Amino acid sequence: MTEAAPAMYRSQGSDRAVVPGWNNILKDVQDAIELQLDLSDADRARDQAMLLIEYWANSEELTLQSLLPVRAFAGEPKGWCVFLPARGRVFIRAIDPQPNPPLLAAHAINLDPATPMGTLIHVKVEFPGAKGN
Repeated sequence: MTEAAPAMYRSQGSDRAVVPGWNNILKDVQDAIELQLDLSDADRARDQAMLLIEYWANSEELTLQSLLPVRAFAGEPKGWCVFLPARGRVFIRAIDPQPNPPLLAAHAINLDPATPMGTLIHVKVEFPGAKGN
């Protein structure tokens, strides 16, 4: 007997797929921000690339970390997003180990506690050169 795939959560506002585990990260702290991952069209053809997403609620300890293969964007034309509380830091690292030397693009965002609920943040992910494979 095969198990059914877990239910995919979608953003009610953008209809983007939510990276599994990336909502209600902190107990008793409401999500305020939808961070939308916007992959460049040129990078959708990459085979080995991935996004490393990290959330740090404080500077002492990593709270949540996920890998999102770039191939996942082919199956989700509207894209992917994560939900975050309005505090801490989030890092998005785009990694493609296939070329020599490997490619890396990084974004770091400090989340402001005064951020209004429902704020959208767009992170454009584009590898250096952005030529795909």
